[in-house]
Amino acid sequence: MEISIDLGVVILYALVILSFGWIGMRRIQNKDDFLVAGRNLGPVFYTGTMAATVLGGAATIGSVRLGYLYGISGLWLCATLGLGIMGLSLVLAKPLLRLRVYTVTQVLERYYSPATRNASAVIMLIYALMIGVTSTIATGTILAVIFDLPFITGIILGGGLVVVYATIGGMWSLTLTDMIQFIIMTIGLVFILLPASVYNAGGWETMTQQLPDAFFSFSNIGYDTILTYFLIYFLGVFIGQDIWQRVFTAKGEKVAKRAGVLSGLYCILYGVAMAMIGMAAKLVLPELEAPDTAFATMINEVLPVGLRGLVIAASLAALMSTASAGLLAASTTVAQDLWPLVRGKKYRESDSVTLNRVFTLLFGLLMLAIAPTIGDVISALTMAYNLLVGGMLIPLIGGIFWKRASTRGAIVSMATGAITASIFMIKDGLLANTPIYFSLAIGLLTFIVFSLSDPNPRSRNTSIPSPVSGE
Repeated sequence: MEISIDLGVVILYALVILSFGWIGMRRIQNKDDFLVAGRNLGPVFYTGTMAATVLGGAATIGSVRLGYLYGISGLWLCATLGLGIMGLSLVLAKPLLRLRVYTVTQVLERYYSPATRNASAVIMLIYALMIGVTSTIATGTILAVIFDLPFITGIILGGGLVVVYATIGGMWSLTLTDMIQFIIMTIGLVFILLPASVYNAGGWETMTQQLPDAFFSFSNIGYDTILTYFLIYFLGVFIGQDIWQRVFTAKGEKVAKRAGVLSGLYCILYGVAMAMIGMAAKLVLPELEAPDTAFATMINEVLPVGLRGLVIAASLAALMSTASAGLLAASTTVAQDLWPLVRGKKYRESDSVTLNRVFTLLFGLLMLAIAPTIGDVISALTMAYNLLVGGMLIPLIGGIFWKRASTRGAIVSMATGAITASIFMIKDGLLANTPIYFSLAIGLLTFIVFSLSDPNPRSRNTSIPSPVSGE
């Protein structure tokens, strides 16, 4: 009976999400509507959709896991994402909005040449797809633990819902559903699960007495890990297609700056809340064999029937918003950057809403197929960001700030950075620090050497607004 009530709440949530996805579909008139919500979001919608995009499976389940293992310092994963959003909003939002493009790779083409767009699109596709996979994995984990379902069934049910509403309504569906998800996740996770977890752990005073002193240190997770999080997540947010695509939805520069900063602050506070849930779980579930299940197990242990269903819906909201963002980012990259190249015609992004829908559906199915093969949400997220930052950060920042940067240097840097990250992830593991350290070092070295040695460096495109001058 209890399971039936909780399941009913989750089914009701799914129906609400589908209905808002349908409403979003009715607002689609052209490509701008499907890909960037008509570039017309105000501060409320922008704040909600940006925060919901960033805070997905790794930010939620991963931060609870880190809190369970390391205490309050588990907040750093979300904190670096939030600081990245704030930095992006203050530094790059204004010039990005003036470009009126759809993808990160189109910006690279503006600074270099079409060749850089082709090369970077492959890296961006892998990154965006893995972002979607990460939250799909987390969705499957929660449904499997709570309702005693096979893992793959949880993936199909939760991920399938994401594929449906992302396909039919594009960015408008994502925006409307993100707002619902933002509200539900805030109420369910921050205002219900957090206090219930602390209460069941005996209260904050008991936690301070019974948990190790290291659990209350902001550096317990290790300075090397904090630095790695900054390199991967803080810098990754600056160049992620899923994040930039949200920036492109802003109604104006003030909205992008102010609402973006609010989103970043929310992400930091969310990280504190998830880490505290993990700390409480350490006392409630001291013998937990798999820390990745701490989040879902706490929902089962500390919440009554009905309320548990609401929090399950809240956790699914956090995960599905990021899964849908990754999916739309992947399909946008393919439709706008790679498909015209495959067709062999003059390089031009597709204006067809139907074609964008088809690619969203196809890559949604691919996302569902990949998810069961990867079990660790933090590993999956780290792999995505290692490839993104290692391969694309140097050429993108170099194109913006260094007048001597060349197409040759950018392409070689992308290739060597991504390959180096892949080699060290295979050699040392997905969670090692070496992939990002060596990929950035090799990428920077090759970028400088090949740019300086290029006899025909690109001419600077002076029509592009500079984030330094603010022109």
